[in-house]
Amino acid sequence: MPELGVRVRLDGRASDSDVNALKAWLEREKPLEERIREDTLRIEVRHRTDQPPGHMGFGTEIVLVVLGSATSAAVTGLMGYVERAVRAWLENRGRVESGESPTPSVEPLDSDER
Repeated sequence: MPELGVRVRLDGRASDSDVNALKAWLEREKPLEERIREDTLRIEVRHRTDQPPGHMGFGTEIVLVVLGSATSAAVTGLMGYVERAVRAWLENRGRVESGESPTPSVEPLDSDER
């Protein structure tokens, strides 16, 4: 069965601590936290599958998987919320961390991925 959800990727300036901090931030966002508690959403850190063999760059992403029956409208709504939450995390990171912030991308999870 195909997965529906949202993928968040941080560019090459990101570190593992950035990914872990963003995942923790998303898990504490009220609407996402409620969905996790209701077992209708799972947030995972995964290895990227679009990297060429032997690629030495940053290779993880955060995936928010909608559990149970979901519609594309539900994913679109989730995407909008995740985009706002990622922007808030970036603003917070800029206040507490030095250096250049990573650039995120938020997109729907490909329906044929697992």
